[in-house]
Amino acid sequence: MKKQIVSLLALVCAMACPPVWAGPGHDHGESAPAATSNSPKRNPDGSVFLPKTSQRQLAVRTIVAEAKAVPQTVELTGRVLMDANAGGRVQPTQAGRVEAVGPGLPALGQTVRKGQVLAVVRSSAGAIERANQQAQSAELAAQLEQARRRAARLAQLEGTVPQKDIEGAQADVVSLQQRLAAVRGSVSATEQLVAPITGVISAANVMAGQVVDAREVLFEIVDPSRLVVEALAFDVALLSGISSASASPGAGVSVPLRFVGAGRSQREGAIPLTFRTAGTVAVPLAVNQPVKVVVQTRTPIQGVPVPAGSVMKNPSNQDVVWVHTGAEIFQPRPVRVVPLDGAMVSVLEGLKAGDRVVTQGASLVNQVR
Repeated sequence: MKKQIVSLLALVCAMACPPVWAGPGHDHGESAPAATSNSPKRNPDGSVFLPKTSQRQLAVRTIVAEAKAVPQTVELTGRVLMDANAGGRVQPTQAGRVEAVGPGLPALGQTVRKGQVLAVVRSSAGAIERANQQAQSAELAAQLEQARRRAARLAQLEGTVPQKDIEGAQADVVSLQQRLAAVRGSVSATEQLVAPITGVISAANVMAGQVVDAREVLFEIVDPSRLVVEALAFDVALLSGISSASASPGAGVSVPLRFVGAGRSQREGAIPLTFRTAGTVAVPLAVNQPVKVVVQTRTPIQGVPVPAGSVMKNPSNQDVVWVHTGAEIFQPRPVRVVPLDGAMVSVLEGLKAGDRVVTQGASLVNQVR
């Protein structure tokens, strides 16, 4: 009987107590989705599992490594300069105020022709100099008037005075006319600024109405297809072994160069080397732009050429390339590389012939965690 009473009391208490719920912020949220085995992931050994669908989405491409003899290269620091025979500066020979001609002053990047008038500089003389010119002009005008009267009197006495006196008086009139015209023209003389070559405006340092001094550089004109690259070499032995060269203004970009010669005086402890762009430059270069100059020598070395975009950095800041070792497995390989040009490098250590090296999408594979 007592057991029945206890059970009845427990049932009544359970029905009387309200349900207890967790307060806001105390719930555990939705359960985490189950990890799928078919998603990109980094394996404990450092390799990357990348399924075929992800490889197609990331556009991963590979090439078969092939060992071959490649020329030994040296990387130098260079700078793009203006070719003295394919560039020019526009400078006035007198101080004055700039005036636009035609449609206006040329803008940056505008193509101009040799002999084209770019602007006009009107002479701006000082008050004292202008007063002196006006005084000299008045004096010459008075002398011209006297010479004309003398020439007219002698012309009336033709036959009684020597002919040489008449001709001398007429010559004095002509001389004074030319001197007066020159002095009057110098008061408000104008100078036309013409383009010395056919090319592109690379620098414009002038505005309409600007007052400029003599020898001030107002425009710079360059021929984009004919530029000079100057690099500094600290190894004298390099001068006798240059076979080809290229400039790299950016990662994966290469501009072929033609070696012109080397200076015979050191600059900052190095010998300046001069190169010219070979033919039409597909990648635009700018004057004073710093570039990397990759010089190929005649000394061969054994290596595996791969695109420069294949070389990545691992967490230890080592150069690595990704090798496709399985259908969906990519393995990082530490390598030692030397540049061949701006777009290609040669792997000296870390690869062997037959390895499938990732050439496109390597940065995306390197980001998988």
